[in-house]
Amino acid sequence: MASLGFPAYGSLYFADAPIESSKKISFGQDLDQRFCIGPHCSSTFWNLCPGEPELYGSPSPNCGPWDTLTKYCTGLIETGTSRLPKQEDTISPKRPYQGSIQEHIDLLKSSQEVMQKLINDKRIQDAASPVLLHADFHKKNIYVSAEDPTVITGIIDWQSTSIEPAFLYNKHTPDFAVLPAPPQEETLKQEAHDISQSDRDLKDAQICNQTYDVVMTALTPKMRASRLLDPALFTVFHHCYTTWTDSAVMIRQRLIELSARWKELELDGSCPYSPTREELGKYKQDLEDFEVHQRLMFWLMANMDTNSDGWVPNEDWENALEANRAAYNMWIEMARDSEAEGELSVEKADILWPFDAR
Repeated sequence: MASLGFPAYGSLYFADAPIESSKKISFGQDLDQRFCIGPHCSSTFWNLCPGEPELYGSPSPNCGPWDTLTKYCTGLIETGTSRLPKQEDTISPKRPYQGSIQEHIDLLKSSQEVMQKLINDKRIQDAASPVLLHADFHKKNIYVSAEDPTVITGIIDWQSTSIEPAFLYNKHTPDFAVLPAPPQEETLKQEAHDISQSDRDLKDAQICNQTYDVVMTALTPKMRASRLLDPALFTVFHHCYTTWTDSAVMIRQRLIELSARWKELELDGSCPYSPTREELGKYKQDLEDFEVHQRLMFWLMANMDTNSDGWVPNEDWENALEANRAAYNMWIEMARDSEAEGELSVEKADILWPFDAR
C-alpha cells in the first residue's frame, strides 16, 4: 500500500463520489481513473471529536485536498486556529501550562513561519511524498487466528486512513513495536524469576522494535527519506494543529528545541522563532509542570494497560476505574506531604491529574 503513488494529500474516493468537483483531484491520464483524492476524512482536520464539545459540528475550515506541501501545512495551521476557544474559560480549572488563547495564536503564527522555512529545504521535500498507510495500526485493531496467532485474519479501523506526507507517519510507533519504559524502583525488589521474565519481555520488544524499523526504513522506499532524518525536523508539523489540546508548552518546547539546533540541523538562515533568555526562564516552570503530568500519564498507561484517552476494554472497566481511584488517592497523599514542605500543592496535583475520573 505504501508503494502506491498519489498526486496530492487528502483521502481516497471513487471518482463519482458525491462531493464538489472543486474538492476532487484526479489521478491523471496515466493512473487509475476510478479514483480521486478528496477532503481529508480523519479527525486531524475535522472538528468532530467528542472530547471537544464546543467545536463539535462547527465548520472545519480546511480539509483539503492539497496538491502541494505548502497548502497542506496551511491546512494544519488553520485547523489548529479553528480549535481555539472563542473566549477564555474563567470558571473551569486550567492546567498551569495550558497557555492563553493569545499565546496559542502567537505560537501558531510562529509555527507557520517556521514550517514555511522548513518546507523550502530539499530534505523535507524528499521526505514528504504522499503516502497511504493505516493511521491507527495498533494491537487492538489487528485480529489473528485462534489456532495460529502468527496468522493475521483481519485489520479494522480504516476510517481515518488518508494520504499524508511520509514524515507525518513517524509521529507514532505501533504499540506492538514500542520499547517498554525503563523499570521503576520497585523492579529492584522483584523475585529473580520475575526479573528473568522482564528480561525476556524486553528482548521480545526489542526484536519487534528493530523489525518494524527495518521494514519501514529499508523495505518501504517512500518512508526511507523521512526516517533517516533527524526527528527534530518534523516535530512542529506533528504538534501545530493540536496546540489547544496538547497545551502551549508542547508546541513551544518543540519550537525552542528546533531553534536551538537550527545550525546543527544545517537549515538555511535563522529560525523565525527565537525566544530571549528571559522568556526561556519564564517558560521553565510550565515545562516542569508539563513533564510531571506526562510522567504521571505514562505511569498510569503502563500500570492500567490503557492509552492517553483512558481507553480500556468493557470487561476491564470496573477494575480500571478502581485502580485509577487508588492511584489518584496515592497521588494526592504524596502531594499533601510535598505541600507541607512547600513543594507540590494538593490543588495543583489535582489539576495535573490526567483523567477526568477521580
